[in-house]
Amino acid sequence: MKIYDITQELFTSVVYPGDVPPTFIRKLNMKEGAPCNVTVLNMCAHNGTHIDAPYHFYEGARSIEQLDLTKCIGNCSVVQFEKQPDVEQMEQVLQKCEKRLLLKGNVVVTIELAKLMNEYNLELIGIEGQSVGPAEAPREVHLELLGKEVVVLEGVRLNEVEEGNYFLSAAPVKLGGSDGAPCRAVLIEF
Repeated sequence: MKIYDITQELFTSVVYPGDVPPTFIRKLNMKEGAPCNVTVLNMCAHNGTHIDAPYHFYEGARSIEQLDLTKCIGNCSVVQFEKQPDVEQMEQVLQKCEKRLLLKGNVVVTIELAKLMNEYNLELIGIEGQSVGPAEAPREVHLELLGKEVVVLEGVRLNEVEEGNYFLSAAPVKLGGSDGAPCRAVLIEF
């Protein structure tokens, strides 16, 4: 069995423009005579590799701890694109991929692609970028996907992963009432 850690290290991770970068302080430090080390975190729920909950863009929708974890854990497909895919290219992928799909490469999910993904009832879409939609206007794509309760996994790192099918584990941290949460995303080769 081979396990691929596709998670960014949190404190050196890419941060979405405008978000506060994650930091920590060592509240207790053994080097200073404390009996143990204790770390206090300060971060945005959308730092590093993370999952968006529908509540991120819909008031009153499911928050992160209410997500169906079966959408975050299970068989998935990794598909690489050398350039931005069009609707026809994505449809060819959707006709044969698993219900959890990770897009490798500099891919942005456009509104057309998001609508197509919903036609194929994807459970999870993962991308390497920090936002699933276009940087200049991510709202519409988020609304389309999260409105159908598609799990949005952002900020994965797939450079060491080949195209193919894997087992994905990307359960979010259980942050009650939160619009998103970091996760430790791994792929298992089977």
